[in-house]
Amino acid sequence: MTRKKRRLYIVGAGVTSLAVATGLVLFALQDGVNLFKTPTEIIEKGVSPQQRIRLGGLVEADSIKRDGLKTSFRVTDTVHTVNVVYTGLLPDLFREGQGVVANGKVDQGGVFVADEILAKHDENYMAPEVAEALKRADHWKPGDNAPTQQGMKK
Repeated sequence: MTRKKRRLYIVGAGVTSLAVATGLVLFALQDGVNLFKTPTEIIEKGVSPQQRIRLGGLVEADSIKRDGLKTSFRVTDTVHTVNVVYTGLLPDLFREGQGVVANGKVDQGGVFVADEILAKHDENYMAPEVAEALKRADHWKPGDNAPTQQGMKK
């Protein structure tokens, strides 16, 4: 084999490898680009059972029920509500009316089974995804530090 043919084969193999790698990355990202879903998106568009997603919104008032380490509550975007079940220790700042992001899956009964709960870290912070969802739903006003379920400042 001549040097020219060998170089051509190496370049061809490199281009092929790059194309395969790019295809795999794009395939892996197609479901993961929009990791955050609001209760409205889950209810109206639906998600397949056992599909891993992130749910974000506000913890609905008077919805937290504790039984040992098992906690159930509802997450709302002020339009729709999703029931959530979580077993484990909750963040110290987890409470009603606060922004929350839960990682997990929706079960066959439509209940979101969370395996991780993230709460806002101080009184002026809300997860960017939650704030953006509230803005899209017209429940966020500029200057609001901690919107309540009615979109009003505390």
